[in-house]
Amino acid sequence: MKRICILVFAVFSVLMYCRANVMLQDSTFVVESDTMNVRRNLLQRVLKYFDDTNEDKPYKKFDVSVIGGPFYTSDAKFGIGLVSAGLYRMKGCDIAIQPSNITLFANVSTVGFYMIGIKGNNLFPEDRYRLNYTAFFYSFPSYYWGIGYDMGNDDSNKSKIDRFQTRVKVEFLVRLLDNFYIGPCVMWDYAKANDVNPEYIRLFDGMSLVQRNYGFGASIQYDTRDFINNASKGVHLYLAQELRPGWAGNEQSFYTTSVIFRSYKKVWNGGVLAGELQGLFNFGNPSWAMMSELGGSNSMRGYYDGRYRDKHSITAQIELRQKVWRRNGIILWLGAGNVFHDKSTFKKVLPNCGVGYRWEFKKRVNVRLDMGFGKSGQMGFVFNINEAF
Repeated sequence: MKRICILVFAVFSVLMYCRANVMLQDSTFVVESDTMNVRRNLLQRVLKYFDDTNEDKPYKKFDVSVIGGPFYTSDAKFGIGLVSAGLYRMKGCDIAIQPSNITLFANVSTVGFYMIGIKGNNLFPEDRYRLNYTAFFYSFPSYYWGIGYDMGNDDSNKSKIDRFQTRVKVEFLVRLLDNFYIGPCVMWDYAKANDVNPEYIRLFDGMSLVQRNYGFGASIQYDTRDFINNASKGVHLYLAQELRPGWAGNEQSFYTTSVIFRSYKKVWNGGVLAGELQGLFNFGNPSWAMMSELGGSNSMRGYYDGRYRDKHSITAQIELRQKVWRRNGIILWLGAGNVFHDKSTFKKVLPNCGVGYRWEFKKRVNVRLDMGFGKSGQMGFVFNINEAF
């Protein structure tokens, strides 16, 4: 627990240092009217800070804001989270092009869960190139049911494990035509299941409890979204092929095909209809940690993350996003999906639905609270930043 606190404190210190530098370099924070020089108490300053976070600041090279506080999720229970969201444009980028974005996050909870990570999309001048990246690590005392729909559907398979996982993925895209991108990607994954009850070792199908995966691949994208993390119009078609061969040091040799189609359309004042169809297909021998999984904070919300896992998965969701008043909004969604080993094992479609609240933390960057519902009374609460898709 001491190490967790040190990590969270370190991230917090870096974020505060970055924000202090930005404020010192920006003369607009120095030149204020006499009325703005009136001494405010702590509460007033906090309210003023959050009141300004979603305003356009084209005069700032790097617009960063920090938010933190308590949270609750069905899986991790009560905890404290810290998020820093930044918007910026590289030198030479036109103001008409959407800004680049970066998010740093750190969470720790009462059940022993902790996570630290960074993700972002860096857009180069004239949007000729894009650098997309994700890196995180977490430790999570969680549950594991085994592999396959039938195993996940059997409550007697529910077993406790302490899962530690690290993931790094970097993708570099080159624009070939208008809205059309192609480029390579590299990734590294590490997963370890600790404190597994010997009675449930059988659920891992003879695989090692420690998995290291090294991969590379390429992706093709067609993207007309007006804003990557919170689109109100456009489409996004994504096709990726990832390879993790044995000669690269992988104990489990396999390759993964990802297909994603997303569409966004304004339906009325303040209303956006968003849809997503996603397929993830593993061929070869993927490890227990690299299989397709249902649940989590972005798809099939409400299902326990990883309860249902197998070689392949198909999911779909449609979401109505409605801005209600000032920075506040609500969303409703319907979804469905399942995991399967091959076409003969695609037995049933699992239903999904939910409702959520949105608060615009920064311009078009939302803090979201989602309550999702699934089969047989399954439900889950999600606290996160940026839209689910």
